[in-house]
Amino acid sequence: MSRRVDDHDVPEGKEMEINSAPSSRRYSSENLPYVHKVGVPPKQNLLKEFKSTVKETFFADDPLRPFKDQTGSRKFVLGIQTLFPIFDWARDYNLSKFKGDLIAGLTIASLCIPQDIGYAKLANLPPQYGLYSSFVPPLVYAFMGSSRDIAIGPVAVVSLLLGTLLQNEIDSSKNPIDYRRLAFTATFFAGITQVTLGFLRLGFLIDFLSHAAIVGFMAGAAVTIALQQLKGLLGITHFTKKTDIVSVMRSVWGTVNTEWNWETIAIGVSFLVFLFIAKFIGKKNKKFFWVPAIAPLISVIISTFSVYITHAEKHGVQIVRHIDKGVNPISAKDIFFSGEYLVKGFKIGVVAGLIALTEAVAIGRTFAAMKDYQLDGNKEMVALGTMNVVGSMTSCYVATGSFSRSAVNYMAGCNTAVSNIVMSMVVLLTLELITPLFKYTPNAILASIIISAVIGLIDIEAVILLWKIDKFDFVASMGAFFGVVFASVEMGLLIAVSISFAKILLQVTRPRTAILGKLPRTSVYRNILQYPDATKVAGIVIVRIDSAIYFSNSNYIKERILRWLTDEDATLKENQLPRIQYLIVEMSPVTDIDTSGIHALEELYRSLQQRDVQIMLANPGQVVVDKLHASKYTELIGDDHIFLAVADAVRACTSKMEQP
Repeated sequence: MSRRVDDHDVPEGKEMEINSAPSSRRYSSENLPYVHKVGVPPKQNLLKEFKSTVKETFFADDPLRPFKDQTGSRKFVLGIQTLFPIFDWARDYNLSKFKGDLIAGLTIASLCIPQDIGYAKLANLPPQYGLYSSFVPPLVYAFMGSSRDIAIGPVAVVSLLLGTLLQNEIDSSKNPIDYRRLAFTATFFAGITQVTLGFLRLGFLIDFLSHAAIVGFMAGAAVTIALQQLKGLLGITHFTKKTDIVSVMRSVWGTVNTEWNWETIAIGVSFLVFLFIAKFIGKKNKKFFWVPAIAPLISVIISTFSVYITHAEKHGVQIVRHIDKGVNPISAKDIFFSGEYLVKGFKIGVVAGLIALTEAVAIGRTFAAMKDYQLDGNKEMVALGTMNVVGSMTSCYVATGSFSRSAVNYMAGCNTAVSNIVMSMVVLLTLELITPLFKYTPNAILASIIISAVIGLIDIEAVILLWKIDKFDFVASMGAFFGVVFASVEMGLLIAVSISFAKILLQVTRPRTAILGKLPRTSVYRNILQYPDATKVAGIVIVRIDSAIYFSNSNYIKERILRWLTDEDATLKENQLPRIQYLIVEMSPVTDIDTSGIHALEELYRSLQQRDVQIMLANPGQVVVDKLHASKYTELIGDDHIFLAVADAVRACTSKMEQP
């Protein structure tokens, strides 16, 4: 419990004359230490202030700095290198780096080929479209991207999201041509969204989707994707098109006696176990990172050969049957630039583009931090957007950074984006030469590969950490998770975004406030809840506001301070102690204040006058002081009621209370 003291415990120090400046004056005691006045910033030019704000908001990294004091030709070269970073780092490229990139590229190619075929099915597209999306987009990104480690291609969550949203508009089984056209349209607008955010330097918008919401959404999407794979794993032919767990389980258990195929189950489960063992080996010993990377391709090869020689397809084992041979056909003419599907494609593209962007930027930043290099988020957005725009015109659907492939790329020793080029070339050879060999690949293997891949999206440790650190974050995460699992992907996404905004609004509208007390044997004042031995000062209430004061919270802050005073007065009356005479507001954490905030402070001042309580302000920042002077609030309360530190304000108050 905190206690109240009557003395002000002024620490000994060199006695200095107190200036008669506005916020420093001589009090009755002649032995007070020097009190520095609160600085009033010089009046800034409005245009200069506006330019400074815009620069700090949109150009905090000063992207034009390299262009200063350069010749015209040099500026042109720098411009090309900024747009295409490959022309910058390629100058130092050598054989040693290529060896690392070659091994990494071949490794991620062995992982991406079977995954791409499976992810295309998630998007309700023919399998070759997954391979198309790992050919063109990685090439474009290699020239324009700034990450050395990210591996580009289709990913499970975006594939599921895209497939679900597209299926709501067009049935892929009844109208496959228009379905593919809408997929290309959505991909085009996903790219346009990403380029626009990067070009206008609005990348901070994706930060509104909190980490907690992303953890829950990804985990929910992983469960949903895994449940969807039960169709291929169990050999079910008539399966629900809904994604919620209730519909899926009803569809699974309703076909136990009619459609489950034991040969399919045997193939799927045995290779799923093999994939999990491979993952365990790679996780246990980092030297064997290549084991889980090539395990999917080995599974495809062995299972395809087994089905071919045993003709298991004649016993109910479902197979891929056909993958179109050849490189990506041009699809620019298939994009809907008019008609009813234009707006639908735009809406789907914006959602898919933002989710893809969030995942890619998070992956890029993770590996950039591990290798200690800078990643330009806005440049990444332009690169990702450009590759999706180009991809939409070459029969690709939304591609982004894959965490599983990027992790393998990193562990395989990649040095630059050349690993993406190597992977792209392997996919090209596959499209040209090998696709007919996938005819007998069982769907159960693709289901096993996808299940083993998405399980890694469920981060149990992160969820436990959320529970330990912030219960609201945990609720946000679980809300997004259950929204995806029990409703739909779009509902889970809506819940994730809504909870993220709700948290921001809650923190803005209900900021934290604290009563401060003096720490023993110091002149430091801190929260009495955090420091129980901190002592309150008799006749003074010290309140700290831990937020900017805006229209959204100004009334709450005013009422909260008045409640503090009412509670303190009631406690003092009970104990027959002297009443409160001064309120000191510690404003160090207050970064800004608007007109509503100043109006609330004026109302607080009038309320305190009726209670015969004087208000003091401690350490307001530059922006706040400037606005307090502009609004003449300092004249209302008096310049001598504004102090540089809480200790100075307490000293002045106790000095006045000691006067007869």
